[in-house]
Amino acid sequence: MNDDNSFWSWDHAIAAFPDILEKFLTVTLVVTIIGSIIAAILGLVIALGRRTAPRPVAAVITLLMNFVRMTPLVVQLLFAYYVFTTVPPLVLGTIIIGIHYATYMAEVYRAGIDAVPPGQWEATTALSMSPGRTWTAVIIPQALRSTLPALANYVISMFKDTPFLMVITVVEMVRQAQLYGSKNFRFVEAIIIAGFIYLVASLLSSLLARRLEKRLEYTTA
Repeated sequence: MNDDNSFWSWDHAIAAFPDILEKFLTVTLVVTIIGSIIAAILGLVIALGRRTAPRPVAAVITLLMNFVRMTPLVVQLLFAYYVFTTVPPLVLGTIIIGIHYATYMAEVYRAGIDAVPPGQWEATTALSMSPGRTWTAVIIPQALRSTLPALANYVISMFKDTPFLMVITVVEMVRQAQLYGSKNFRFVEAIIIAGFIYLVASLLSSLLARRLEKRLEYTTA
């Protein structure tokens, strides 16, 4: 029998688990996936823009990127929430998180592009390849292989930052745990369950990223 005055209650842990898991599947995971897609695509656009755009345009892109990187995600979420009042908080939060992490991924892409051997650039020039063909067929694929581990780490970081969405009224996994605790006066079980789900999901994501990295290394060997 469980005592409500004890540190741990299996009854409360079992009762809290379904709603927390539901929020993981319908909010936390969805935000991470969509946010990662936004970050990966926009980050690549930013990296290419900084490298190929005219200097004034590249300077503006760099200024905006640094501004986003150097301000807290929570501040950006709250600012967007109070400005774009007609946008659903979940949609708005997903976009802001995607933009925030796009600035970090842009730096990863930049490092990957800079790491491409000069001989590859010279070879594309010798073959008279167009700039578009050079980027899509030679440079970007090689840059992606070297940047995959860092990109995966940022995806995991984004996943762990989803609790910040609670500041704009989004009920995600951690907020659901808090709500259960407030309703039943039992916080420990719900918070531990949420933390355990984060741990398992992060470990699985890391293993998947390593496996993909090894597979890419094997295909290019």
